[in-house]
Amino acid sequence: MSTGLPTPAEERLARVLAVVCSIPAGEVMSYGEVARQAGLGQGARLVARVLCRLPDDTEVPWHRVINARGRVSLPVDSDAGREQRRRLLIEGAVCRD
Repeated sequence: MSTGLPTPAEERLARVLAVVCSIPAGEVMSYGEVARQAGLGQGARLVARVLCRLPDDTEVPWHRVINARGRVSLPVDSDAGREQRRRLLIEGAVCRD
């Protein structure tokens, strides 16, 4: 029987997405920073898993999340990596790549 209340996993997902959606255009945040602001402590890998599973047509600005070294984590030669770099460039975000 469902209680109608969100599960702990759904609550974590919602918190991660809320933080990512709050990152202003032209700015970036690391996976670890997103995790900390979402109340997930050292949950950087969880943040990465959440973003990796977003649908292709998502409006969540996933591209604004980078690694702790200030770089895009996706491979340079991957479609997703190229897309992330393109979106960051359009927004004028500073990234070490």
